[in-house]
Amino acid sequence: MIYITGDTHGEFRHRFNMENFPEQREMTKDDYVIICGDFGGIWEVGEESGDEKYWLDWFEGRSYTLLFVDGNHENFDRLNAYPVKMWHGGKVHEIRPNVLHLMRGQVFEIDGKKIFTFGGARSHDISGGILETDDPDFKEKKKDLRRNYIPFRINHISWWEQELANDEEMQEGRTNLSAHNFEVDFIVTHCCSSSTQVFLGGSMYEPDRETDYLEYVKNNVEYKKWFFGHYHDNRNIFDKEILIYEQMIRIS
Repeated sequence: MIYITGDTHGEFRHRFNMENFPEQREMTKDDYVIICGDFGGIWEVGEESGDEKYWLDWFEGRSYTLLFVDGNHENFDRLNAYPVKMWHGGKVHEIRPNVLHLMRGQVFEIDGKKIFTFGGARSHDISGGILETDDPDFKEKKKDLRRNYIPFRINHISWWEQELANDEEMQEGRTNLSAHNFEVDFIVTHCCSSSTQVFLGGSMYEPDRETDYLEYVKNNVEYKKWFFGHYHDNRNIFDKEILIYEQMIRIS
C-alpha cells in the first residue's frame, strides 16, 4: 500500500494517530506513507532536538515506512548532512532506516509503480525579506518587522537558499526521466508547474525557476497522477493533478 498526504510542518499527532489513520493497523514496513514536502521534522538549528528525536523515533516505530519530499520549510543544512543511499532505484537521505527523504529528480520503483520526486519551492511568506545574523542592524530590523507584523525569515535559521532546486538537481531529474522514457505512474512534488500555479492563484504567485522546471516536466512526461502540497488546500486540479493538504489518500 502507498498513502500520500500534504504538508505536516512538524505537526504529526493529529494526522497520524490511530483514530484518523486507522488503515495503519493493516500496514507493514513494505507499505508507505509519502508526505508532499514541508515535513518539518528536521527544522531546529544545530543537532536533533528532543522533540524531533521523539517524533522521528516514533515514525521509525510505526508499522509503515515514512517517506517525504522536501518543501521550502526544511533545515537544509541538516537535511543534506544525512547519508545518501540508493533505495528502490533512486537516492534518499536516510533519517532513520524507515524514515527516508526522497531526493530531487529521482525515479523510484515502489509497489510496482514508478514515482518521480522533486521537492522544493519558493517561500511566499517573506515580504519583509531575508535577514542576516551578521548584519549590524539585524536586531533592529527584526524588532521593526515584528512590530509591524511583517513576515520575514532569517538565513540559516528559518530560511535556506536550497529551498529552490539548482541546475544539477534539475539536470539529474531530466536524465533520470529520460532513462525511463519520460513515463512514470506518479509525480510527487511540493510546489507545482507555473501554469497550474496560475490556475490556483492567478497573479498571487509568481513563477520561478522551479515552477518553470515543473512546467517542463508537465509538458514532457507521461504520468497518471501528480500530487503536490505547498498551497494548503485539498483540490483536484484538471484531471490528473491533485493538491493535497490534510487528506490521506491511498494511491496503490
